[in-house]
Amino acid sequence: MDDKLMLMIPGPTPVPEAALLALAKHPIGHRTSEFSNLLAEVTQNLKWLHQTESDVLMLTTSGTGAVEAGIINFLSPGDRVLIGCNGKFGDRWAEVAQAYSLQVEKITAEWGQPLDPQLFQEKLEADTEKQIKAVIITHSETSTGVLNDLETINRYVKQHGEALMIVDAVTSLGAVNLPMDTWGLDVVASGSQKGYMIPPGLGFVAVSPKAWEAYKTAKLPRYYLDLGKYRKATAKNTTPFTPPVNLIVALHATLRMMQAEGLESIFTRHQRLMNATRAAIKGLNLPLLTADSCASHAITAVAPSSVEAEQIRAIMKKQFDIALAGGQDHLKGKIFRIGHLGFVSERDILSAIASLEVALRELGYEGFTPGSGVAAAARVFAQS
Repeated sequence: MDDKLMLMIPGPTPVPEAALLALAKHPIGHRTSEFSNLLAEVTQNLKWLHQTESDVLMLTTSGTGAVEAGIINFLSPGDRVLIGCNGKFGDRWAEVAQAYSLQVEKITAEWGQPLDPQLFQEKLEADTEKQIKAVIITHSETSTGVLNDLETINRYVKQHGEALMIVDAVTSLGAVNLPMDTWGLDVVASGSQKGYMIPPGLGFVAVSPKAWEAYKTAKLPRYYLDLGKYRKATAKNTTPFTPPVNLIVALHATLRMMQAEGLESIFTRHQRLMNATRAAIKGLNLPLLTADSCASHAITAVAPSSVEAEQIRAIMKKQFDIALAGGQDHLKGKIFRIGHLGFVSERDILSAIASLEVALRELGYEGFTPGSGVAAAARVFAQS
């Protein structure tokens, strides 16, 4: 059946009707008072979502562009940076930093395992000459479904005193508590197609006063991604370049939806969806890639051993029009990932798990009792 696609991937995520209708409107001029008034409200609501009084800036980029902007605006060639690498996106930030001639030191963990905060503590405490200028962490590692212990790592960064805390929050913002000001985070980058519940195309960078001080002396090249331009324009409720007007109109709608739900309710909903998904996978006797103690609220990675991950994804897509994400790099073909981020409800989880049970049976997997996955998820929902 046409037009029944169900996105259960970590991005793009499902888009609510209010945002779709906003996208369908005639564009308005981005230099008009009408747009400026809308942008003013969006900016205030972005600060609410980030739990900050600092600047939150919008760029016409993907999440990668937002993180790149968050790196290049505050550093200079040759600066020493620590980067946590335990998945596809941690590795990507190391590549970006190396492309800009930064002195990169990786702190690694096996894909599917969390970063060890103590390794950051040791590096930072040993840096008595304060040469480390930034620590770059992926909060929710989308490629594996690991939630890294940002709060603890950030505490060691604060004790260091000099280094900036730069965060890839692409699949954590809007899914898990990330209090920028309370924790003292310096740069928080994210993308529109995740917890924001709108299509790809907007990147967001929140910037602390400490980071703006570093901006004054940073020497890496930048123009379109020069956040100083965005800061000046945002203060006047405008943009430095032509923005994707209708995406911002849609964002206006989804931020209002999020405010109506409330931050605590949003975080609780995502945790409930994560718990139900993981319970269902355990009920089907399928191995999870990550431990419960470090599980992302946005994405669950499953590592089946007796059935092929890509065959599961193929049946889910062909027979049920449900899109699951595959593995990346060396995990390609070895895992599949279930997204439960953004505009996702309990009904979506139950539908996806029921369809997954059928797919597993069609592939000859008999390691579960029919209905056990759905029952396990339903028990979580009944208890919460």
